[in-house]
Amino acid sequence: MGLTIGVDIGGTKIAAGVVDEEGSILDTCTVPTPQSADALTDAIADAVRSVGAAHQVEAVGIGAAGYVDEKRATVLFAPNIDWRHEPLKDKVEQRVGLPVVVENDANAAAWGEYRFGAGAGHSDVICITLGTGLGGGIIIGNKLRRGRFGVAAEFGHIRVVPDGLLCGCGSQGCWEQYASGRALLRYARQRASATPKDAGVLLGLGDGTPEGIEGRHVSEAARRGDPVAVDSFRELARWAGAGLADLASLFDPSAFIVGGGVSDEGELVLDPIRKSFRRWLVGNQWRPHAQVLAAQLGGKAGLVGAADLARQG
Repeated sequence: MGLTIGVDIGGTKIAAGVVDEEGSILDTCTVPTPQSADALTDAIADAVRSVGAAHQVEAVGIGAAGYVDEKRATVLFAPNIDWRHEPLKDKVEQRVGLPVVVENDANAAAWGEYRFGAGAGHSDVICITLGTGLGGGIIIGNKLRRGRFGVAAEFGHIRVVPDGLLCGCGSQGCWEQYASGRALLRYARQRASATPKDAGVLLGLGDGTPEGIEGRHVSEAARRGDPVAVDSFRELARWAGAGLADLASLFDPSAFIVGGGVSDEGELVLDPIRKSFRRWLVGNQWRPHAQVLAAQLGGKAGLVGAADLARQG
């Protein structure tokens, strides 16, 4: 199969791109993300028709946040969109006249990194995305592993602290409450409130109060060496690395690929994640260690991965 279109549904915009067999994006367009479910389906179709007008496109892959069924056709549940058992594949196919594959957005990003990014040369890879929440994907034996019902790799909702912090999913103590962009911001605000004298740079980037700290302020302050910001990254990395050690016990991959907005800080977060991973890896001195790698495709991973999964059929 030749050219395909990948679609990445974001909170404010829908991005669509024509992608070739080498993972190169040949053309892109974006449209605003509507609030209603029906309008969203129409917007996806509009983006596909717009970006594909000048190309011979053979299929479409859509990355959607939420649970996607084993047939990669129906969004069973989407946390931020009013989709409940939404037959997205059929609806978009009727509008654009092309075969459509629907995939969880974190799975699509994981596949993109495995095929065209940091996963090159690996057949067994676990990807995690440290963004607002925590997502992931499983590639074992060169295949994306989705589970019997299509909803595997919801790593963010593994409970790591019994009766811990309340999660948006309704459970308590989920991993993403301790290793995510939201967690990083909480750590920074708590520490700045407790020891403001150590958070001069961090507080100065906002309005001078802990409540005025934003995620971008934590990153900038850490790059400037602010003790509270650096310590907040270390706390996030401690939880992230410990979680990777648990995943190594389950899957024994050759590499972990860490993506998402938090990973944009590079070694500031990756080095302490690696240290925490080695610290908590069972039998660490007697067994091979998986590599912990930075994702390479950035925000393009989901779009590229969705397009390639459409090519796979």
